[in-house]
Amino acid sequence: MKKRTAFIGAILSLIPLGQPLILKTSAFLSATGFLLSVSDKANAESANFYFDRAFEKGNNGDHYGAISDYTKAIELNPNYSTSFYNRGWNKDSINDHYGAISDYTKAIELDPNYANSYYNRGLSKSKLKDYQGAISDYTKAIELDPTMKSAYKNRGINKANLKNYYGAISDYTIAIEINPYDTDLYINRSISKEKLGDIRGACVDAKKAVSFGDNDPKNKNWIRNNC
Repeated sequence: MKKRTAFIGAILSLIPLGQPLILKTSAFLSATGFLLSVSDKANAESANFYFDRAFEKGNNGDHYGAISDYTKAIELNPNYSTSFYNRGWNKDSINDHYGAISDYTKAIELDPNYANSYYNRGLSKSKLKDYQGAISDYTKAIELDPTMKSAYKNRGINKANLKNYYGAISDYTIAIEINPYDTDLYINRSISKEKLGDIRGACVDAKKAVSFGDNDPKNKNWIRNNC
């Protein structure tokens, strides 16, 4: 019996980070308070300038430039969670995962009810192999948004990395209920079932992935050799 070993770790890279948030100038001004002094209003307007420029730079792949501008926006308006969130996204994009975690943590302090901040922090922790920390963040994201399929999917991957295959199967199953056409979910669930010795169940999921369009030769090879 040939074992599959490449899917669980690789599939994490297929799930994109949450994108930076688009924020209009008026929202930045309202975040600073209802009544603003002249100097406060000037700072808020200046912060908007750097925020908007940072967003464009990040969208165009200039992550270092975006980080610089978000830093300036934060200096002018240190209580706006989206600047930290977006700076974290750009830091993660240049593999500064510790820096990203720090920014997501600050974003969470300022806005503890935004699921994507927990989700993205979980992604950064996963990349640092802090699987238990990632699971905790995905769980919080799910509490805030129970329909977030990618949070179940990633939590399942991290549980599998910790050899909690029953827990992984449970998360993949919920994610499949949300989106029954995601072939990665069937492959991942198949791998976890294989790890538990449930070859029949693993075959069912592997074949289901193929029926929904999966063309990975490794999966097809595994089916030929085991099913």
